[in-house]
Amino acid sequence: MVFGGRVIADSRRPLLVWEVPYYPTYYLPREDVEDVLVPTGAARPSPSRGEGRLSTVKVGDREAVEAATEYPDSPIGELRDHVRLDFAAMDAWFEEDEEIFVHPRDPYTRVDVLSSSRHIRVEIDGVTVAESSQPRLLFETGLPTRYYLPKTDVRLELLEPSDTITRCPYKGEAEYWSVRIGDELYTDVAWYYRMPLPESQKVAGLVAFYDEKVDVFLDGVKQERPKTKFA
Repeated sequence: MVFGGRVIADSRRPLLVWEVPYYPTYYLPREDVEDVLVPTGAARPSPSRGEGRLSTVKVGDREAVEAATEYPDSPIGELRDHVRLDFAAMDAWFEEDEEIFVHPRDPYTRVDVLSSSRHIRVEIDGVTVAESSQPRLLFETGLPTRYYLPKTDVRLELLEPSDTITRCPYKGEAEYWSVRIGDELYTDVAWYYRMPLPESQKVAGLVAFYDEKVDVFLDGVKQERPKTKFA
């Protein structure tokens, strides 16, 4: 793990800890972290992990304030001699020799992309914005199926580029579009991956819509909008 132009942690024994249901976090053995932690005296309690003692990560003139947490008296014994470094506060994380993004990959999450001949139609406020019989279906553990459509099957004249960019540890960096129907702008309802990560290459350049925010017709049957954190 890199911060301030320096490798400050290198471990073959990290723990994957699920603090939230959606993804894991790395906890590193204290002895595998360089001497760059400056205790602040502050604490952050956790109902499950106990009192977390906070430290600032300091390398030269660079500081990540209270970006390190230790639980020396945790009721979970495995955590007591480990350090949690805030993923977003660091400059770069690597698994083996490959950089990872957003958070560690969940070993229980799988992403599959399958070509299909199903007929997909996407409608917003009664207006068809995309229609295709050559979608690629992306299946990701814990999320609804996403339908990725060729740009030639999308009414691009209705799409307006957005400044929004999101990152996914399994798919890469997504760029967004909003859709304008008359005077109404539906913000960030469509996205695409210009250069997805290797396991998701089959959706490169294809357009997907949030099923939670648009109406999707699959082989002529209107689908129920899924209930997810993106709704």
